Amino acid sequence: MRNLIENTDLSVEEIDELLEKADDIIANPEKYRDACRYKKLATLFFEPSTRTRLSFEAAMLELGGSVLGFSEAASSSAAKGESVSDTVKTVSCYADVIAMRHPKEGAPLVASLKADVPVINAGDGGHNHPTQTLTDLLTIHREKNRLNNMTVGFCGDLKFGRTVHSLITALSRYEGIKIALVSPLELKLPSYIKKEILKRNGIEYIQTTHLENVMPQLDVLYMTRVQRERFFNEDDYVRLKDSYILTPEKLQTAKADLTIMHPLPRVNEISVEVDSDPRACYFRQALNGKYVRMALILKLLGIEV
Repeated sequence: MRNLIENTDLSVEEIDELLEKADDIIANPEKYRDACRYKKLATLFFEPSTRTRLSFEAAMLELGGSVLGFSEAASSSAAKGESVSDTVKTVSCYADVIAMRHPKEGAPLVASLKADVPVINAGDGGHNHPTQTLTDLLTIHREKNRLNNMTVGFCGDLKFGRTVHSLITALSRYEGIKIALVSPLELKLPSYIKKEILKRNGIEYIQTTHLENVMPQLDVLYMTRVQRERFFNEDDYVRLKDSYILTPEKLQTAKADLTIMHPLPRVNEISVEVDSDPRACYFRQALNGKYVRMALILKLLGIEV
């Protein structure tokens, strides 16, 4: 039985196979229409989510399966004090695969050790978000036709952004990747990621507080929001939340084929005026999430089409 708790649970070859499968699903949706008939996905979301939860549910429904679950801890027995272990052990009786989001780092790993069905980490605190990373890789692959030899810029909250941490880890496994880190000093990428991922893998990177300094070099720009829910101090959040706002003016020095990404939800870090720019692909990115989750569900259930 396979789980997906972090992206390193999958080899580079397996990730490439998933992306290839997602491409085939996009090209031939009818072929997969009944692939998961009579299979059930449980979405256990102890933390709010729109895109991740709905894309998981849409993925299973489009594979011909069904879904059950909850969208907040208050609507589950966790509100009564039930442990994660007991919750997933019980849900394993009703579902064939579990997608779980939890505010505590490591909770999906604990769940995977107790569940009798595959567990997919749909985000655990500021730690990992592997299916968002698969979504991001599919998006880069479809927009650039490659996952190597490019400069990727990350802008915004690099300290608490689990999507950033996961994607940097995933990209470090490909050749010719350069990283630009753009953030306020208070929201810099954690030093352990720089040491264990970037330096250990010989990834060339630069750090700056000004997006304009690196814009002309970027092949991909990954914007993130400053996350209120990760701050202990409201004053710090208010002070930093508008640090970087991407506007058409800031894109004047960018490459003509720049790929602009965002894991969403967006607050105001990308001006709505950028939405009409053909380089903006964050809504295509959200759609890609459904297809890559379809491919992942098939893999974990061992279903060949």
